[in-house]
This record gives sequence, structure tokens and C-alpha cells, in this order.
Amino acid sequence: MDTSALMAISPLDGRYQEKSAQLRAIFSEYGLIKFRVIVEIRWLEMLSEFADLPEIPRLSPHAKNLLDDIIENFSIQDALRVKHIESGINHDVKAVEYFIKEKIGGNEELGAISEFIHFGCTSEDINNLAYGLMLQTARQQCILPALDDLLMLLRRFAHDHAGLPMLARTHGQPATPTTAGKEIANVIARLQRQIDQLISVPILGKMNGASGNYNAVAIAYPKTDWQCLSKNFVSKLGLIWNPYTTQIEPHDSMAEFFAVMVRINNIILDLDRDIWGYISINYFKQKSFSNEVGSSTMPHKVNPIDFENSEGNLGIANALFEHMIAKLPVSRWQRDLSDSTVLRNIGVAIGHAVLAYQSTCKGLAKLEPNHVVIAADLDHHWEVLAEAVQTVMRRYNLEQPYEKLKSFTRGKRIDKMSLQQFITDLSLPDEVKKQLLELTPGSYTGYAEELAKRI
Repeated sequence: MDTSALMAISPLDGRYQEKSAQLRAIFSEYGLIKFRVIVEIRWLEMLSEFADLPEIPRLSPHAKNLLDDIIENFSIQDALRVKHIESGINHDVKAVEYFIKEKIGGNEELGAISEFIHFGCTSEDINNLAYGLMLQTARQQCILPALDDLLMLLRRFAHDHAGLPMLARTHGQPATPTTAGKEIANVIARLQRQIDQLISVPILGKMNGASGNYNAVAIAYPKTDWQCLSKNFVSKLGLIWNPYTTQIEPHDSMAEFFAVMVRINNIILDLDRDIWGYISINYFKQKSFSNEVGSSTMPHKVNPIDFENSEGNLGIANALFEHMIAKLPVSRWQRDLSDSTVLRNIGVAIGHAVLAYQSTCKGLAKLEPNHVVIAADLDHHWEVLAEAVQTVMRRYNLEQPYEKLKSFTRGKRIDKMSLQQFITDLSLPDEVKKQLLELTPGSYTGYAEELAKRI
């Protein structure tokens, strides 16, 4: 089979393979097999250590080291051996059991208890824990670090430009000014809240047999507390034990995880589109590099491709996540197989999301405000101070403040001179009038700078 990246169907394994390399060891077929091996071996060790079963004595240090070596040194060749076994028996989880039996075949101590590999387990006992470990690993090693990188760049931008006044636009129209840093601070606050939720989403797991009732093990060893043993095992893996399941763990916690991912992605998507819009009106410039081509025919262009790339990848990721949110918690009776292929695409969804985070970071690193354009736009819209003037008029109980400012400004070109003349004619205390006359669109930013610096 041709393994060239040029022949890959998925861009994650083709065009973007270097950027998604960290995820490959987690979510590939190799990764799934390795996590299954981990679960099977740790279960055998748990039975030996804590089940108090006469047929499974405590393992010697040598036997434990041998089992640990199978995990630590698990290779592509090992995964290929599992796939070869699977091709003969047509069962992916059973192939892992047979593979482990092969690996321990030369050890008399482990060979004597080889039939306790996969003891009392249904395939889904192994699969749900393997996928739980995959998701947990990806959260810690890939998703959160990528989001931390993004937050770091956003914070730097928010702090560096905390006091840079900028015209706001509500409904696309000129509105009360803000600062560039404060607008980014808004994004940071939203993201941080969702990241905190992502961190706290529990990843559930189960180890309770073919229908979730421990039927087989309860018959084989009726005096053993299998529920306690199951809870200890799942917890020791770093997952949260689910005591109530059918044959499958119902994936509700996965749906919760992906729902938070969708919210994170939507916030970043919102940022991407806003930055794209600001670039298009020349509020922000992009650093250009002499070796890069912006357009195949228009040499002057520096396109906002990083934000566009992020937007596209976020869309694909969310489409997959939304299907998983709807599909994974639903299974016919005690088990059907319709979740299997969906679960195998978790890495695809996360891969597109992480790729998007990287693209947004790349775009932010090239971004710088166009101070001249931003200042000129503020100076062109003195009408935005009408809010301040009418609010002060309300305080001093002047007649119809809103209506007078509406009549004066709406649909008209208001400049500094005309607004100051309006203020001069108001019956306000001299010190208040002086304060309003000194106000400019660039100084009318409220607590924006303070808020941006504090994020």
C-alpha cells in the first residue's frame, strides 16, 4: 500500500500531517490498539493484586516488568501483529488478547494465568476505557496546550493594545468607542470560561461485563466484590467510574466533552471572522514575508489565509462533534454497533480543531494594528459622542435630551465643530460643559483600557 502523504484521503494525514503528528500516536489505529493493550494488561494486574482470587497469585517483580515492557515498548510492528491476528479471526479486541498471550508465552508464571487475560470482559469493557484514555491523553497533551498557546497570544495582544481606542460597530454601524485590547479581552474571558469547563468534564468508564451486571464474574467468584474492584480499576486508570451501563458505557460524558469543544470552537470562529473583517477595512495589517505569495495574479495582496483556514477547520470539527453529540448517547437496547465508526473519528474532529487553533495562532502572530486608519475612522465619527452628551443632559434634567440628540445627529455628518457648538448652547454647569468639550471619540472609552489590562 502506498503510504505517501500525497496519497492520503484525509488532509490531516496528507497536507497537514506534520501539524497533526502529535495526535497520530493517540487516535490512529496504532493508538487504539495500544490503549487496548494497556487496559487488558492493567486489568490482569488488578486481578492479581486486588481480587484475592486463588488462581491468580500476586505477580513477581519480574512478571510485572515484563508486562510493563509490553506497554512501554509497544511498536508499530506489534500493532501490525495484532492486525495480522485480527485478519484471521475477524475480531479486533480478541486479537489484542491473543497478542498479549503470545508476548507472555515464554514466561512460565504469566503463562499459567494467561486465561485471565480479558477475564470476565466484554469487548466494550476494553473499548470504552481505551477511548476514555485516548480522550484524556489528547486533552492533556494536545488540546489544552494548543488553547494555552492561543490564550497567550491573545493576552499579549490585549495588554499591548489595551489603550488603543477603536471605533466599535454595532449592527455594522459606528457605535460607542472601545479599545482594540478590550475587544480581545472579551474573547479571552469567553474562552477561559469554556476551557475551565473542558478541564472539569469527567470522562467516564465502565468494567462490568456483557450487560453491565457483572454476570459472568459474579458466577465464577461470587464472594468477590466486583463492583468495588471495577470502581478501583477505572479510577486507577484516571477515569470516572460509571456504575450503571448496558453493554456499553453510554458516552454521555463524551457528548458533554464535545459540546464544550463546539462552544470553544464557536468562540474562535467568531474571533476569526471579526479579525478577517478588521483586516478587510484595514484596521489591522498583516506582516508580510518576502518569500510568500499572497495571490497568484495580484502581487500586492496579503490574504488573511490563516484565519480563513481556521474557520474552515472549525466548521469541519464542529460538524463531526455535533454528529457525535447526537449519535453517541443513543444505542438500541443493550448494544448496537452504530457507535463504532463514529468513535473512530474522534481524532479526526479533534485534529481539525487543533489545526484551527494553530492557524489562528499563526494569524495572530502576524497581526498589528493600523494606528493611522483606526485614528482617522474615530475622527470621522464625532456623532458617537451623542450618547455621552445626552446621558449628561439626563443627569442635569435637561428637556428631551435623547430626542434633541437624535434630531441633531441621526443621518447627518457630525464633525467636531458642530458637536462642540451644540454642547456650548446647552444649559449645563461650566465645569461639566468644559468636560464635554474636551471629550473626543478617542478618549470616550470608559473602563476599556483597565478591563483589557486586567484580563
